[in-house]
Amino acid sequence: MRRLFITGESGFVGRAFDRLRAHAVAQYGWELVSAGGAYDLQDADSLDRVLNHARPDAVIHLDRQDVAAEVLSDPVDTEDINLQGTLMLLQSLQRTGFNGSFLYVSSSEVYGPVDPAVLPITELQALHPQNQYAVSKVAAELLCHQWSRKLPWRIMTARPFKHIGTGQREDFVIASVARQMARIKLGLQAPRIVVGDIDQSHDFLDVEDVISAYLALLATGRMAKSTTSAQARNT
Repeated sequence: MRRLFITGESGFVGRAFDRLRAHAVAQYGWELVSAGGAYDLQDADSLDRVLNHARPDAVIHLDRQDVAAEVLSDPVDTEDINLQGTLMLLQSLQRTGFNGSFLYVSSSEVYGPVDPAVLPITELQALHPQNQYAVSKVAAELLCHQWSRKLPWRIMTARPFKHIGTGQREDFVIASVARQMARIKLGLQAPRIVVGDIDQSHDFLDVEDVISAYLALLATGRMAKSTTSAQARNT
């Protein structure tokens, strides 16, 4: 079994990876290896320690400062975690002798608002990041591209759309709507669903489909089809 290490294992997608350990991961011939202890993306010693423990053949870099957290945090923190944290991880992998596949998980946020006339978008779509989170993801993508030019590693980038699935925090729109519907059914809330901006539309992906896509990327390095769902209105 090849050894797969993921960062951000305590996050929404990381927990889904753990649930699918036997089914999805083993299907592609990967053994999901643990960090073997706490680490900080901005602490070189802790990164070296966990990577020496894990000795991965492939890495999926999920760990990041997300859009929701950015509202409550200093934008400098977002840049430090998403860009500097990625650089620290790459440097630690190099120090610990890594020579495998590295999948950087970016975000569809890098595209910014997209004219419906050009849908469906492709990777050739111009990037127009509209917030600090998206800017930091674009910067980290460019960093990974630069590293792919100087090292023999197989470095890839994914730009997934918004995820849905079991265990998502209720401050995300679909999880919020599901919770409100359950409360209405139990008589704990008036029969009215409160949402944000209803004039936006988004693609939503099931988190298990996202994980399958990541594993397919590690296996083949390319995607034959778009994994995005039909557009769903943000209500």
